Amino acid sequence: MARRKNRQHQKVKPLEQVLTISELGWHGDGLADVEGKRIFVPFTLAGETVRAMVTGNRAKILEIIEPSPQRIKPPCPHFTHCGGCAVQHLDPQPYADWKRHVIVRALENRDIDSSVEPLVDAHGDGRRRVTLHTRFISNGVQAGFMQAHSHKLIDLDRCPILDPELEKATAIARDLATPLASHPKPLDIQITVTESGLDCDIRGAGELSMDARMGLSDCAIAHDLARITVAGDLVLERRPPILTFGAAKVTLPPAGFLQATKAGEEILAGLVFEAVGDAKKVADLYCGIGPFSLRLADHCQVAAFDSDEAAITALTGAAHRIQGQKPVTAQVRDLIHNPLHATELKGFDAVVFDPPRAGAESQAIEIAQSKVPTVVAVSCNPATFAHDAAILIDGGYKLEKITPVDQFRYAGHIEMVGVFQR
Repeated sequence: MARRKNRQHQKVKPLEQVLTISELGWHGDGLADVEGKRIFVPFTLAGETVRAMVTGNRAKILEIIEPSPQRIKPPCPHFTHCGGCAVQHLDPQPYADWKRHVIVRALENRDIDSSVEPLVDAHGDGRRRVTLHTRFISNGVQAGFMQAHSHKLIDLDRCPILDPELEKATAIARDLATPLASHPKPLDIQITVTESGLDCDIRGAGELSMDARMGLSDCAIAHDLARITVAGDLVLERRPPILTFGAAKVTLPPAGFLQATKAGEEILAGLVFEAVGDAKKVADLYCGIGPFSLRLADHCQVAAFDSDEAAITALTGAAHRIQGQKPVTAQVRDLIHNPLHATELKGFDAVVFDPPRAGAESQAIEIAQSKVPTVVAVSCNPATFAHDAAILIDGGYKLEKITPVDQFRYAGHIEMVGVFQR
């Protein structure tokens, strides 16, 4: 047994090989087949021939022997080093086709035949939230993203896919980390654009000394930050971080979930609004802080559910502050372990659900047994979307159409809105 374990822990020896890339995979890596074994080759494109160093099922490019005609110059000098982006080297139209095809392939894997619309670009002004890693070094602080499949930190000056309000995000992260140098462990600093300023949450800092709190306060003033929290606990709030959903003003909970771009949120909400049509009563499941609920309330009654108590509190507070809308009720409920039963869905004209990446299998089973006329599924994972869609289809629903929404430019992620009718 000991010998077997030793053999299992022996390192695989790298091997230099010439590879032909057959396709671009779901996560943006090129795929090559070698004697029936699939090799993942980052930063390559379908049809390319490359010389690479292969270790196990992953490879590192040494030379591009025959480049694809669809290859373009990446817009960021850090591309291939920084792990934040996977596909900056592909021409825009093939890029859009690739992202759409990821959804098509996921549906095919479940034998689902449905119309998939062209990709909708939802990058807008760029990502409105960034999580930067910081490391203390002998002469200061590094801030940036981790190199792909590595523990190496890429120290950045700026990131071109971020909202202009985050132009100085790395400088802010370094300044936030500096007062915490007495606790020199790596930090994760999340910075979010809100209408009242930047909201910052620091993870990994431990308990703060008075000097650290004073240093963070000075940083907030220097950069005009709205709020600073540490692991969700309030350190300083100069202004509540506010977001607008329709007629509602919502105070963002510390590190609360938020769609990646403002344009993405608005486009997704518009697609949801269009899909529910003239529904008079809608259930919004996995509602978060209410980007759908508070917009839908312009025209229909909404019952919202989510396991995040802080999100439900924020949604409820926003709903109570607005006048002239239909009623919005919000309830804390773990929909994974305690989904709304089919009998509880009686009386709803439409259900909207936007689950985490793991999907909503238990909730989809209950919806499939209900008589709700319209179901709108929002997802950021084609595989789990297809899994949940198959459950609804088996329950008698028809998947009318899917709209891909790209708010994760250059990344191997894609959002989608699927409309089901009974």
